[in-house]
Amino acid sequence: MSRPGAPVPGQASSVGPAPVPPRPEQPPTAGGLPRQGGPAGPLSADRGGSSERLLPPHPERSPEGRNGAFGPPPPMASARFPDAPPTGDVTAPVPADGIVETTARLRQPYDETGVVRPSVTLARPDTRDIDTLRPRGLGGHPPRVAAAAACLVLGLGLIGGAVTGSWLTGDDPQDEARGPFAVASSAWHNLPVDQLFPAAVDGPEAGPGGAHRSWTRIAVAPDGDCKDAFDPLLHKALAPAGCQRLLRATYTDTTGSHVITVGLLFTRADAAGMAALNSRFSKEGLDRRTDLMPRPYAARGTVAEGFGDAQRASWTLTVRTDMPVVVYAVSGFADGRTVTEPLPAEKAMESGATSAPAQAGLGHDAVGLADRIGTALRKSVTPAAEKTERSS
Repeated sequence: MSRPGAPVPGQASSVGPAPVPPRPEQPPTAGGLPRQGGPAGPLSADRGGSSERLLPPHPERSPEGRNGAFGPPPPMASARFPDAPPTGDVTAPVPADGIVETTARLRQPYDETGVVRPSVTLARPDTRDIDTLRPRGLGGHPPRVAAAAACLVLGLGLIGGAVTGSWLTGDDPQDEARGPFAVASSAWHNLPVDQLFPAAVDGPEAGPGGAHRSWTRIAVAPDGDCKDAFDPLLHKALAPAGCQRLLRATYTDTTGSHVITVGLLFTRADAAGMAALNSRFSKEGLDRRTDLMPRPYAARGTVAEGFGDAQRASWTLTVRTDMPVVVYAVSGFADGRTVTEPLPAEKAMESGATSAPAQAGLGHDAVGLADRIGTALRKSVTPAAEKTERSS
């Protein structure tokens, strides 16, 4: 059976060609499906006369695509892909929010308004010269470390040189701080004998009438205590100051007719003790009494070999207050004559004195030699005293 209206085979159709359906007012959506509520998709006849449903064009190939007039352009050529055609599924639908860049390295940040925000990269701060919580060692500044080390070595060298120089010259680095009085207390073993008792002593205007005198050392006694060095009463008078050491030397004048023993008694007294002893000798006249005379040193084999207690003609004794020392000198004749009436140096030096010791100038010998030995000791213990005495 044939359907109604269908042409009979073998017969010419009296009906004209099949009518063409009207063109839809709206283009078909993706997939060739009509929009909801719209007409079915258009049909077209092919060149062979058969009819089939026409496919809609691809959205990206449409003259008026979704996202623009002609759709997204192909990617630009680069050094990595020179003139390379786009690859992948070019028919993939475009996302609703447009083309999305997937390379995070090239993505630029946008704010809410769509404006590109600048990207700022900060460099690491330089903290080499900034004090931080971790203390910086000396190794961070080699030039400063080298300068500090050089200053340290130089300072130690100067200090060592000063100490070595003081040791070689026999000076005590603490002498200046201790003062001349304390330094003189140990001078008996710190100073050489030639400095304590010079081999020759010159005395301009030291003789009677201002005559020139000079003395030569002929013997030095071994250092020892004060036993048998003074008359018993003088020994008793000096006892409060104590006897630390006694040094003695015997001189003769240029003519060899006079002999003089000079003594340095280093006491144990302090400044107050020496001041008290000096005051007592001055007030009581103990330095002028004939029963308080120092004894001579009679060196064997010299012109002073016969110089004993009976040959003492004149003497002087001074209790120093600037150092703990008692300086004395006793003189006599070198020929060993006995002197029955010895005179203290002050009386023997008086004008008009007629005694033999006075006429010979033995008082001048005792005072002149004792003063110079005591002054030399004072200058040895403090160089400042020498400058002061020269300027005065």
